[in-house]
Amino acid sequence: MKITRVRARVFEWKGDTVPPQPHFCTNAMDALWDRGDAMGSFRFHGWTVVEVETDEGIVGLGNVALAPRVAKTIIDQHLAPLVIGQDPFDYEYLWQRMYRATLAWGRRGIGMAAISGVDIAIWDIMGKALGKPVFKLLGGRTKEKIPCYASKLYNTDRETMQHEAQVYLDQGFTAMKMRFGYGPKDGPRGMRENLKSVAAVREVIGEDIDLMADCYMGWNLDYARRMLPRLEPFELRWLEEPVIADDIDGYAELNRIAPMPISGGEHEFTVHGFRQLLEKKAVSVIQYDTNRVGGISVARKINAMAEAFEVPVIPHAGQMHNYHLTMASLASPMSEFFPVHDVEIGNELFYYLFEGDPEPIDGYLDLNDDLPGLGLTLSETNFDQFHIVE
Repeated sequence: MKITRVRARVFEWKGDTVPPQPHFCTNAMDALWDRGDAMGSFRFHGWTVVEVETDEGIVGLGNVALAPRVAKTIIDQHLAPLVIGQDPFDYEYLWQRMYRATLAWGRRGIGMAAISGVDIAIWDIMGKALGKPVFKLLGGRTKEKIPCYASKLYNTDRETMQHEAQVYLDQGFTAMKMRFGYGPKDGPRGMRENLKSVAAVREVIGEDIDLMADCYMGWNLDYARRMLPRLEPFELRWLEEPVIADDIDGYAELNRIAPMPISGGEHEFTVHGFRQLLEKKAVSVIQYDTNRVGGISVARKINAMAEAFEVPVIPHAGQMHNYHLTMASLASPMSEFFPVHDVEIGNELFYYLFEGDPEPIDGYLDLNDDLPGLGLTLSETNFDQFHIVE
């Protein structure tokens, strides 16, 4: 079997979106004096869909959610020529070929995300060719079902957040994640607002539900140090991305002094990046995203490395490429789940493009042992809501 074609299409959402709200979620842009929507550069309202075709008629699906037009150009001009004519089962060779051929400029960021999209599609091909789900190729079922946590709870008014938390409780979730809305520029008043939001959610869910909180790189080391003792009474399962991804030493210090685990890795890349995080004890929870970190070929290696360090891996975002890895690895105790809702940040666009994601039941997800590949199909139901760049 040989790869005959690589097709990358950009799907840009032109339908309705939830309008930006102030203090919706802290983020790295908060450190700057700026006007307008600070979350604007972190809204993913476009998606690159990668289709890798073979001479046996098998089509593998992959995806890229970062800078989709740039990703398409990288795939079309640089990656496709490297894999066309090759055997998809030589996946390690193909990954190394893409990585090393683009090493001068593509080893992190959007270059690695583009490689991830092609690699995910190749794994989808292998599963379909063998008639097995991808998780069976990765080691098989290590858990009966996948525990998952509801991931939304962006910072709105506290009554709305409490109502949303109650909805997740009623749906059977035993874990959920909220976002902080205030950071260093908001001063002591912002600190109090953050604490009031955590207290409001904890009041609804009680002490027996895991609560996680995400800073999304919107704090700095000094601010995080000051917040840590104030957050201790709320018994967070983890505090996510308190500083920018490049501040590995800052992560290490916070992970050393924090009363709760520090998590990160959503904006880290390759086994080399995660080796640094593990060796420096910078995080207590790893959160790579398979369609950024280098694809399934890299994610499975990070899982093995994390298992040796006894650091749990809980991938960023839901989506099938992450679920298959979670199912197949003892290093991964649970998954993130983004509830389906109107288009807001953009993670939810996955549900508008693909069909096949499982729905959680009482806080658990399951994968089908008999569904080959990733178990996804590209849905044309909402194509009229996208501007499509061929």
